Amino acid sequence: MHMPGHKRRSFNDDLPYSLDITEIDGFDNLHNRKGIIKELTDRMAALRSAKEAFLLTGGSTLGILAGVYALTSPGDKALIARNCHKSVYHACEIRGIETVYIYPGEDEYGIFDSVSPDEIEKALCAEPGISLVVITSPTYEGIISNIAEISDTVRKHGARLLVDAAHGAHLGYSDKFPADALSQGADISVESLHKTLPALTQTAAMYISDRVNPADIEYALDIFETSSPSYILMASADVCVGLIEKEASYLFNEYSDSLERFTKSTEDLQYLKPLKFKNCYGHDKGKIIIPCKNTGMSGAQLSETLRKRYGIETEMSAPLYVICMTGLADTDISLGRLSDALHKIEETLSESENVSFTVKYPKAKAAVSISGAIHSPGEYIPFENAQGRISRQYIMAYPPGIPAAVPGEIITKEVIEYINLLKSRNCAVEIPGEYGNDKISVIKDN
Repeated sequence: MHMPGHKRRSFNDDLPYSLDITEIDGFDNLHNRKGIIKELTDRMAALRSAKEAFLLTGGSTLGILAGVYALTSPGDKALIARNCHKSVYHACEIRGIETVYIYPGEDEYGIFDSVSPDEIEKALCAEPGISLVVITSPTYEGIISNIAEISDTVRKHGARLLVDAAHGAHLGYSDKFPADALSQGADISVESLHKTLPALTQTAAMYISDRVNPADIEYALDIFETSSPSYILMASADVCVGLIEKEASYLFNEYSDSLERFTKSTEDLQYLKPLKFKNCYGHDKGKIIIPCKNTGMSGAQLSETLRKRYGIETEMSAPLYVICMTGLADTDISLGRLSDALHKIEETLSESENVSFTVKYPKAKAAVSISGAIHSPGEYIPFENAQGRISRQYIMAYPPGIPAAVPGEIITKEVIEYINLLKSRNCAVEIPGEYGNDKISVIKDN
């Protein structure tokens, strides 16, 4: 005689009604952990050598919102790597944070490089009073930054470091993959279990160091996380953690060996040979980046070919490359199919297009704060006519969800050109609002 309303009767054999329960006796409470959920998060913390771990049922987005909220006060100043996910900007908006940006370098494909510890040092010296630094490592493309050196720099300046490691939940469990962010000195690491490990979508974890008060995190999670978390999601996280505890060595060895065999099988490719990243601090080999520069195809076209002809769904398409995202569940079978497909597609290619453009992320020109812009009177105008106006909206490609313009920033010629380039290469552009991508809300011109 309690929730949920389906009473665990099977109304559809495809749905796990029988597993869906609530906070009844013996099943603990995610927001007041004392029983089986506390046991699970203690095991998670032990795996990461964390002061404490928090199970999240709202993805890494939830962890980032709560982490930024917990580590700051209204009016604080935060240093943000500009290639951070939109949730970082939303957290700063909600908390009333003054944002200062650092721009990682980019390669010829428009892929962001590692965040430079020297650039972090310069920014912290130039902007006194920064209390929080937020970076993404690994990135969507698997680029990893020198967290150990960055964390030393951040601590020297009296700030704390939050790492969006959503794509790095599998790191640190094997010497065949890079170390995880928390072990390298991050104060908070937020990781999406569901991205690369065998856990259901929306399951994530937050790990904290000794420099973070667990009570502050719990308070923030009470604000941003549902008070009715899914026990199906939490159970999948429990299974995932148990798998790592018992079989990490075997599973990661098999995964690594399969990736190595895939790499060797694609060495002979000329146009579609996966990129190797030698100039960045580190790279997660589980992220396979397939270039399509000088092939006559855009990333979206390559992705469509893989989907329609070979039954392979890719993670993301950019103007000049495609991301094939792998995880612990990938084997020689799935990676072999990808290798075979790339070879067959390559047989149809010739150097038919010399790409005459470069993908360059536009630098921001802020006029007012994020929250200040959102709460200012606005009007909708055609996006093509928005140069020089102050945006009241986020403009981005999703995935990966990195804003090209943030509310309060001037929409420059470079922003318009960047978005138009993404559109021309069939990337999924988002300008949220009632008019879709054709119009944008800007601060009303007085």
